[in-house]
Amino acid sequence: MRKSERIYGIRAVIEAINSDKTIDKVYLQKGLKGDLYRELESIIRKKGVNATYVPVERLNRSSKENHQGVIAHISPISFFKLEELVEAALSSQKLPLFLLLDQISDVRNFGAIIRTAECTGVNGIIIPKKGAAPITSDTIKTSAGAAFKVPIAKVDHIKDAIFYLQASGVQVVAATEKTEKSIYEVSFKGPCSIVMGSEGLGISPSVLKSADHRAKLPMMGEIGSLNVSVACGVFLYEALRQRNSS
Repeated sequence: MRKSERIYGIRAVIEAINSDKTIDKVYLQKGLKGDLYRELESIIRKKGVNATYVPVERLNRSSKENHQGVIAHISPISFFKLEELVEAALSSQKLPLFLLLDQISDVRNFGAIIRTAECTGVNGIIIPKKGAAPITSDTIKTSAGAAFKVPIAKVDHIKDAIFYLQASGVQVVAATEKTEKSIYEVSFKGPCSIVMGSEGLGISPSVLKSADHRAKLPMMGEIGSLNVSVACGVFLYEALRQRNSS
């Protein structure tokens, strides 16, 4: 990550959060003490900023700067509120299409997914505040700049976003191998959102349970799954195919 995408030091990070900079994540040194550090922790909790406690060795490997036990990653994009993103799409599109990413952690996978989402007309991407890959220079590069074009919203919990979408008349389809239903048996012709799970664990059980439909990709080889960005592309293009044929 480039230096311009980071802020170092307790006071600097406090000022960045208070000035409403778009903070992707704050890394805090484990065991650090002091009034100013406690003030930072309080602000992080109050503002709901994504933060992780790490050993000082990790901070030292990440930066040669005098970080004072704190490094914040600044997002190069601004995030939308879920309600604004959904309402804008519903008011401008007869058939909106949303993408929910449940704990996608690899920045390059994230970037590839954003690129495909832009190419297939996705109206918005929804990610959790915690556990999701940050928007880094690698994400931007892999997305071929699409990260600046597709609206992205951060939510506390993906399940809450699902409930909001369902209440707004948007069908939710979960991409999972834990079903007998093929992707080709599900209709994507109405207002729809597709949920993709993390690289290792897939979609979390509570999110999977909340979906309206589950769908899987047919697999003919010996390897049991596709890369998540590839699988996402297949789902999005099936949705596009169905919509173009109707």
